[in-house]
Order: sequence, then C-alpha cells, then structure tokens
Amino acid sequence: MHNFDITIENLTKMEGHADLEVKVREGVVEGVKFAITENQRFYEQAVRGQPLTSAPQLMSRICGTCSIAHLLCCIEALEKATGIQPTPQALLLKKLTMYGLMIRDHALHLYFFALPDLVGKDSILDFREDDPQEHKLLHDSFDLKRAGNLLSTLVAGKAVHAPYPTVGGFLRVPDPAGIAKVVAELKRVRPLALDLIQVFQKWDARFARDTEYVALSTQDFSFLDGDVMTSKGVCIPEEAYLDHLINVAIPYSQAAGFEFEGEEFVVGALARLNLNREHLHPQTRKDAAAALRAFPSQNIFHNNLAQAIEVLHSIDHAVELLETTSFTPEPVQKPVLTKEGTGVGVIEAPRGTLYYRLTVGRNGIVKKANIVVPTAQNQISIEKDIALLVQNSLEKLDKPAIEREIEKLIRAYDPCMSCASHFLKVKWVKGSPLGA
Repeated sequence: MHNFDITIENLTKMEGHADLEVKVREGVVEGVKFAITENQRFYEQAVRGQPLTSAPQLMSRICGTCSIAHLLCCIEALEKATGIQPTPQALLLKKLTMYGLMIRDHALHLYFFALPDLVGKDSILDFREDDPQEHKLLHDSFDLKRAGNLLSTLVAGKAVHAPYPTVGGFLRVPDPAGIAKVVAELKRVRPLALDLIQVFQKWDARFARDTEYVALSTQDFSFLDGDVMTSKGVCIPEEAYLDHLINVAIPYSQAAGFEFEGEEFVVGALARLNLNREHLHPQTRKDAAAALRAFPSQNIFHNNLAQAIEVLHSIDHAVELLETTSFTPEPVQKPVLTKEGTGVGVIEAPRGTLYYRLTVGRNGIVKKANIVVPTAQNQISIEKDIALLVQNSLEKLDKPAIEREIEKLIRAYDPCMSCASHFLKVKWVKGSPLGA
C-alpha cells in the first residue's frame, strides 16, 4: 500500500466519460489526474448565429436533467442584453420552475446514486420489497421525484426542455385546477423530504478539507437572483463573477478547470447552505433545525445532506407561492434592439453556480457566448479531495475499500458523471503512465 497506482478508465457519467489516475509513492499521494474525457460539444460556438428567441431552447439541450437551469440562465442573460426587466409574476414563475427542478434533480441524485452508497448496496434496484425500510425508501424515491415533475410541468410545461419559459416572460400561466392538484401533492410528499433529511443526517462520513465556498446569495433562497458570495466574505455582482475566475488549462482533460482568485473552490448545495442557510424558508429552518446544525461544514459528504434540505425548502416555498398568488395571463415582453448588447445570467443550478455571458447584435442574433458550468468549477477541488481521501486511507483501508470511498466522494459532488449509480471500475496496476 506504499507504492501503487490507481487507474480508472471510462467512468460512466451523465454526459459522457471520465478517467482517474492516482500515483502513490513511499506512502505519499504524489499526483491525481481527474480527466473529463467527454468529447468537446462546442455549444458556445453552436449558439452563435442563432436568433435570441431560439437560443434558450438550444442551450437547454446541453443537459437533460438540468435543462431547466440552462434554459433560465440563458433567458436571464438575453433579457439583460436586450433591456427586458421581468415582471413580478414572471420572476415568481421562474422561482417555481427552479423549485420543480431542484426537487426532481436532487431526488434523482440522493435516492438513486447516493443512497446505495449509504446503505452498502450497489443499486437502488437491490432494495428489497420485503424489507419495510428499503420498501419505503424505494417508493419514496418515485413519489418525491414525481412531485418535482408535476410542479415543473404545471409551471413550465415539461420537466425536461420546458416550453413555457421564454425571453420576456412565460407563454402560459398555471391554471387553478392544476395548482390545487400540485399543492396537494407537495404537501403529501413533504414528510418524505423530512425522512430523507434524517437518512442523510445519520451518514457518518468523516472528511474535511479547508477550501473556499462560492454561491449566489438570494434573500429567499430562490436560486435565481442576488450577488455572488464567498466564505471569505467577498461580495461580487453577477456581471463581475467571471473577472474573479481563472481558467485553468488541464492538459489531460477535455474540460477546463477554474480557480477563484487563484485558489480552488467549491460550488453546489454545500456552498449554498454554508453561505445562505439563514435565508431558507422559515418552516424549513424550523423542521430541519437539527440537520442545519451541521453547517457551515467543510465535509463534501454534507453536500448530500444540503441537497435534502434544499428539497424541503423547495417544497415549502413552492406551496407558499402557489397558495398566495393569483396568476393571470400577461403578454411576453419584446426585446428592444437599438444596439448591440451583452448580458450576464447567473443562477444556482442543482450542482452549483451556472454562468452565462451572451452578446446579441442589433439584428437579434447571438454573436458571442461564454458559459461556465458547475462541474468545471469543482474539478480542481475534486482532485484535491481525492488526494486527501486516499492519503488518509492508506493505513486504514485495503484497495477495494479505497475504491469504494473514491466512488462515494465523487458522487457526493453530484457532478455530471455521478448519474451512473455504480460507475467506477478501478484497475490497480504498477507502472501507470501517470506523471510520465
């Protein structure tokens, strides 16, 4: 265990593949290469030349599960580029759209990919129907995910590639009958969200590394507006976020990494809870008070607990908004194109801060695009965490156990590649080309 290499090839992931190599010499981790090997997809180039009216739907195709996050972030950037100020109702509908996404996406990750790690199973499909606890967790997973789908469909038209949100507003508003049905379903599954929090609150995964956390600070934890905040107390306007990011070329990876003012950092649910927990819905803060005592945290495994708390918050705020708002049809605002304009959109996607910067010409055609996704921002931190995890495990665990712990850590970040519930196939070999 003092001299070996870990080689992981063709990790299954949500949008492609990734490889990992770890080099240990004389009991010291000398190098970690976390390589995202998905083919480059050139969306920043593909959106150039597209009309601003069709650009959001194009960009939503970047990701299936997070299509709504890309859709809304693109819309925000284009609205700012063309001088559109969303109406109060449009803002509420955007918040509800994000809540549907968070419930569905977090439920997918927590139940299907993280929960098997917690209970020592390869897959949620291995849960036994004749075991009362496993039966409940299995059925809770579908119920909670379905509730998120229903909310997204009510407000945005679909749970994936939603058709209603557009530049300048929403093409439709929720009907009262649909609202009553969704509110009833959200209230029904709320206890399941509380149970989910308790499940991950009991996960005693001890790990900590000092790093910086970055997230959008929103006054109602809506994932949409506010300034970018850091755990060091820095406050940055959305439009200036990219000025603080340093693009790091990673020669062995198809995805560039990012540093925040020269240091690695973490985005995602853990960062949001570390920085914004006081802005959670009051009922969420009350009922999840015991779990919230874990934050602020430097343990990336608490990202799972943070996501579970965000599910409860999304339910609570969505119910409040749906019960207290009367939605009426309103015309979609038309962009005023008197000159070339540039707009920045920043939202909190399920996996962290998502950044769009789009330039639109007078003819309404997108001329330039710059997109920074959460996983790219976390890539360097993932490498640092893997190195520390392996180093701390050398005298305690055998090779198969270390493999399993690496899997759990990567999945805790909920990056794109965490979609596969058992995706790591590790080959322990000598003479790895790592560092050659």
